[in-house]
Amino acid sequence: MRVSGLPRLLTLVFALVITWICTRSFNFNVKTIRLPRWLADSTTKEIRVVKTKCGLSKSCPANFFAFKICSGAANVVGPSICFENHMIMSPVKNNVGRGLNIALVNGTTGTLLTQAIFDMYSGDVKFLVKFLTEIPEGTLVLVASYDDPGTKMTKEIRSLFTHLGSSYAKQLGFRDSWVFLGARDLKNKSPFEQFLKNSPDTNKYEGWPELLELEGCVPRKMF
Repeated sequence: MRVSGLPRLLTLVFALVITWICTRSFNFNVKTIRLPRWLADSTTKEIRVVKTKCGLSKSCPANFFAFKICSGAANVVGPSICFENHMIMSPVKNNVGRGLNIALVNGTTGTLLTQAIFDMYSGDVKFLVKFLTEIPEGTLVLVASYDDPGTKMTKEIRSLFTHLGSSYAKQLGFRDSWVFLGARDLKNKSPFEQFLKNSPDTNKYEGWPELLELEGCVPRKMF
C-alpha cells in the first residue's frame, strides 16, 4: 500500500509545483479577467431615449415647428398649449381659464407674440373681436377650449375664426371641446383642428365631452 501510494503523492506534488510555476510565469490574476469587447459593449451600451419637442410621438423635420394643444377636461383640468418645446399656457403655469385660451406665434421665427384668455360664458366678447381683428399677417393662432367656449360665440367671432382656417367655429356651442391651429388670412382650411360636440349620449364626463389632444409639425412660412 505504501509503495503504490508513493507515485500518487509524487504526482500530486508535481502537479502543484507546475501550477505554481505557471502562475508565477504568467502573473495570472483573477481580477484581470475581462469580458470580450463585443460582449462588454453590448451589455454596457446605453439605451438612448429620443426626446421630442412638446412630447410629440415623433420628431419634426428641419424647418418645421412642433406643437401640442390639449383642451380642458370638463371644468376641472385646464388646457395646455406647447410650441417648440415651450409650454406657453398650462394649469401648472396657472395662466389658463374658462372659455378660449389663445396664443399667437410668429409663423416665421416661432417667437411667442402674446397669449390671452377670453371668458365665453360671462365675459365681454368685444375684447375677443378686437384681439382677432388685430392679429398680424403671418401669425399662427393656437386655441384650446376649457369648460364653455361657445355660449357668447357671435356670428362675427365665428366668421373671424373661419377666416383663420377653422372648419368648426360655425358650430361651436355650449361646453363643446375644441382645439385649433390656424393663421391670419389662411387661403385653405387648416389641417390642424379637432372638435367634439357636447352631448349626453357621448360625453365622457357628466356634462362635458372628453378632452382633445392635437399635435403636429407646422412648416415655417406655411401661410
